[in-house]
Amino acid sequence: MEPIYYILDLKDDPAKIGSYKAWHQPGKPPAAVTRAIREAGIAELEIFLTGNRMVMVLTPGPDFDHSGKNQSESADPEVEAWETLMWQFQQALPFADPGEKWIRLEKIYALSDQP
Repeated sequence: MEPIYYILDLKDDPAKIGSYKAWHQPGKPPAAVTRAIREAGIAELEIFLTGNRMVMVLTPGPDFDHSGKNQSESADPEVEAWETLMWQFQQALPFADPGEKWIRLEKIYALSDQP
């Protein structure tokens, strides 16, 4: 399956950005968060940052179920606590729907599709 790309902003505050990066170092996210991601069938999940704009690259595995990931996350208090903590650093994009965080990007060009 092709990777899925999402964007979200961090609050434009160097201290908050530094803290957010520190929380994402190996071993820092709670085990329940990592487990929920893997149990949703996600083969790889990467977050890239420039300024205060983040791009998340989600590579689905063969058993990927995005709706299942959301259900398992909302059922786990540790995952909910993580989401609440992360929201202290994040901010919705200006065009996001109410309550929407990560917004899926639309692919509009691929060199491989060109003649």
